[in-house]
Parts: sequence; C-alpha cells; structure tokens
Amino acid sequence: MSRVYNFSAGPAVLPEEVLKEAAEEMLDYKGCGMSVMEMSHRSKVYDNIIKEAEADLRELMNIPDNYYVLFLQGGASQQFSAIPMNLMRNKKAGYIITGQWAKKAAAEAKKYGEVIELASSADKNFSYIPDCSDLPITDDMDYVYICENNTIYGTKYKELPNTKGVDLVADVSSCFLSEPVDVSKYALIYGGVQKNVGPAGVVVVIIRKDLVKDDVMPFTPTMLKYKTQADNDSLYNTPPCYNIYICGKVFKWLKKLGGLEKMKELNEEKAKILYDFLDESEMFKGTVEKEDRSLMNVPFVTGDKDLDAKFVKEAAEAGFVNLKGHRTVGGMRASIYNAMPKEGVVKLVEFMREFEKNNK
Repeated sequence: MSRVYNFSAGPAVLPEEVLKEAAEEMLDYKGCGMSVMEMSHRSKVYDNIIKEAEADLRELMNIPDNYYVLFLQGGASQQFSAIPMNLMRNKKAGYIITGQWAKKAAAEAKKYGEVIELASSADKNFSYIPDCSDLPITDDMDYVYICENNTIYGTKYKELPNTKGVDLVADVSSCFLSEPVDVSKYALIYGGVQKNVGPAGVVVVIIRKDLVKDDVMPFTPTMLKYKTQADNDSLYNTPPCYNIYICGKVFKWLKKLGGLEKMKELNEEKAKILYDFLDESEMFKGTVEKEDRSLMNVPFVTGDKDLDAKFVKEAAEAGFVNLKGHRTVGGMRASIYNAMPKEGVVKLVEFMREFEKNNK
C-alpha cells in the first residue's frame, strides 16, 4: 500500500527520508551492532546522539548560551504543573486563554498559586487572538503564559504579547521549528515533539539559566525540577532514547533543507494554497479571523454536519486521512506540519474542489 496523506494534528506526519534512514539503521546503528532502541543511554554512542541533537537544535533556533535545552518526558501536559512548581516564586502568574491547552494549563497552575486571566478569546469560540498590547500585568507576576499556536482552533500569535517586562512562557508544541524564533524574547519556551519534530514521548524545554534553581515549591517531584534535569544533561533517568534520536534526524533534515527561514517560506506557500481555496469556496469556510490564522493547523467547515461527515469519509477513502476536526469544534482540520509535502496540500484542494462540485 502506498503512503497516505496524513493530516493528523499529532502524532503527525514525519519526513519520509528520516523514516527511511531510521529503517536502515534499525538493526545496526553505524556499525555498533545494535539498534538505538537497545543501547544504554549511558553509552558513548548514545551520548553522541543526544549531544548532537542538542547542538543541531541550538544551531537551528539560534539558542543563546544562557539557555538550557532539555529533552524531557511527560509531554507538554506535564509542563502545565512543572512550570508553576519551578517558576511561581511569588505564587502569581498571568495566563492568556486562547484555547483548550492554555485553559488546561491555567487550571493546573491554579493548584499552586493565583492565576490571573489577562485576556481570552473564549467569547468567539477561540477563533481569534485577543489584543495583547496593553494587558493588566503587574510587577509581582512570576510570568505571563501563552499557547502560541492553537492546534484545535487554528490560531497563532503573529506578535508576542507586551508583557511589560514580566517573563514570557510559551507552549509552542504545534508551531515548533515551523519558522525562525527569537528565543531571547522568552523565559521558557517548550513543545511536545509529536506534531512537528518526532514521535510522541519527548517534550523539549528551552529555559533561561537564571530561572533554574533549587528554590522551587517544596513538594516538587525530583523529576519535575528543571535543576535536576539541567544538572544531568537530560540523563537523570533513562530518557526516551529512540524518540530523541528521531528528533535529531529531523533537526538534520531541517538543516539540510536550509533551516527555519526556508521552512517558513515552504509553510507559507502550503498554507496559502489551502487558505486561498477556502476564501473562494462557496461550500467550505475557514473558521479563524484572517489575521490570526495558523500556518500549521487549518480548521474549516461546510456548515452542515452531515456534509462534514461525508467529506471526512470520502477524503479518507481517497487517501487524505485524519481530517476530522477536534471533538470540541467539529468540522474538519488539516494539519499541514513541516513534513507534509506541498503536493499533499495541492491534491487535498483538488479533492475539495471536486467534492464541492459533486455535492452542490
């Protein structure tokens, strides 16, 4: 069977050449006689794999030396608690609610301190990014938290909030490595890798070194202390070795492609094909304010639930899979991450055109 076009929001499509390379090395990694899946995380061979992955990521994102790069477990959701436990020293933080994940992060943080909702787009079902130029931020807040790209609702901050000097923390799970980013604007930036970077099971945390201290909430589990992880180069316990190895391959793939500037160009090109069609279509409509559209996640509807279901079913039969929207919004969603080839988007649009013609 040939490969389908996988529009899943995550775990998501990976670059085909990365998968082929991993397949070739499955039984014997570079002549060591075993698979990366089997090797000790304390071995010299693996040490090279994780160190090289970190070096490549630092180069891709131009990460300043005063930031740690940590490869952790527990996915992005575990960071919802790790962040307040490690950073809420005044027991007060501001959260901007632009979707399900920011909402969940805020709910989790409330267990550890006071959470101020600085802005929200819940009034219009998270279909836009609120104005963040003059938020009610106070000096005693430990940080301001955002989810930068909202996987479910398809919105993206085009401009970071004005935090008035307070540290910015951002969940970038679904836009990770999709475009260049100025890491120095964030105190902590993190993302689960299963959307744009690798297989589920790793979360990358990039954190300014001055924030990594022993001074955390007394009940913080050893494993959730950033200091534990930083002091041990992400090897305090057995990390998800194989998944980190795949992430490392994706970093190399991105470098070979020309880095994040080039990736952004390709992503804009792909998104434009789909958004241009949605803007002219009589049947399909995008659900997000134009200026806040994500390059990664594109939700759309026909306005008729039965027609939506018919579309999802027929699309899957034609080889376009995982187009069903998240259960909280319904409709459809095409996630067009880095590894989705342009031809996948072109063919999806051709299929949508045909479907529209046949179902008028």
